[in-house]
Amino acid sequence: MLISAFILGLLGSFHCVGMCGPIAFMLPVNKSNTIQKFFQVFLYHFGRLLSYSIIGLFFGIIGKSLNIFGLQQKLSIAVGVLMIIIVMIPYQTFSKYNFSKPIYKIISRVKNALGLALKKKTPDTFLSIGFLNGFLPCGLVYMAVFGAIASGHILKGSLYMTFFGLGTIPLMTMAVYAGNFLTRKARQHVQKVIPVFVVIIGLLFIIRGLGLGIPYLSPKPATEIVSANFECH
Repeated sequence: MLISAFILGLLGSFHCVGMCGPIAFMLPVNKSNTIQKFFQVFLYHFGRLLSYSIIGLFFGIIGKSLNIFGLQQKLSIAVGVLMIIIVMIPYQTFSKYNFSKPIYKIISRVKNALGLALKKKTPDTFLSIGFLNGFLPCGLVYMAVFGAIASGHILKGSLYMTFFGLGTIPLMTMAVYAGNFLTRKARQHVQKVIPVFVVIIGLLFIIRGLGLGIPYLSPKPATEIVSANFECH
């Protein structure tokens, strides 16, 4: 499942370049010093990964809580179905009920407050920008969050989101170094592929929850055998 998180991040980064690309384009990196620029970009990505891991940790706790009540398999199926339903809902319909808008406004204000800090080019600036960038509302992040919940484990939930973030690094790094290198037509082609892959991941979660006895993909649920043999004296 971690591989699916990485691929989701890799394909989703085409979307990220369009949505979060302006942030990467405006990073106040030192263009005259290659080593310093590399370190600044590293801090930016580290900040994003840190925020993703925290998000995964939080939703991993939720998944763990549900797992305690024996809902692990049902949760995996529910998450898979939900992922498939969401990608099939037209964007116009989904945007009408986008509850992340108030959060987006709050984060936008924080980004504006960082405007002056962007000119300082201090290490904490790049870390802060990356950290806040990771919390920006994004449909693909929501998909990864579903995966973190379905993991049913605190550490696995955090790792799932971290691997998702790792998948976004290659293209987001290219955005910093090469600017807007993707044409609008190229992004549109990739946008058509992303829902297909999300559906595939959703199906994987459903198959996993069914417990078909397929090693690694859909293992049977562990059953605890309790012995009731008592010796009376």
